[in-house]
Amino acid sequence: MSINIGSYHAEGPFGNENNLQARSGVYVILGRHSTASTWNVVDVGESQNIRERVSNHNRAPCWRGQEHAELSVAAIYADAYNRMLIERQLRAQFTPPCGLI
Repeated sequence: MSINIGSYHAEGPFGNENNLQARSGVYVILGRHSTASTWNVVDVGESQNIRERVSNHNRAPCWRGQEHAELSVAAIYADAYNRMLIERQLRAQFTPPCGLI
């Protein structure tokens, strides 16, 4: 399963963080109001271990507070240098409602 987010090809979206690899990269939290609607970017972040970060994230209440019927996560696996660049680019492009730099 894959999705394009901006100019990046991401794995997902997954409804369960257990589908994420325990690798370095960028996670994108996505929400939609119904299965017929398009995904909205709710949050973007980077981590050395995406699965662990998403599983224990302090901004999860904000994600749920956006009142989407469905929340999912997509992953762009990248090394430490590139994940920080990708995160900044996606945050600038989508201005997600959750999280601040």
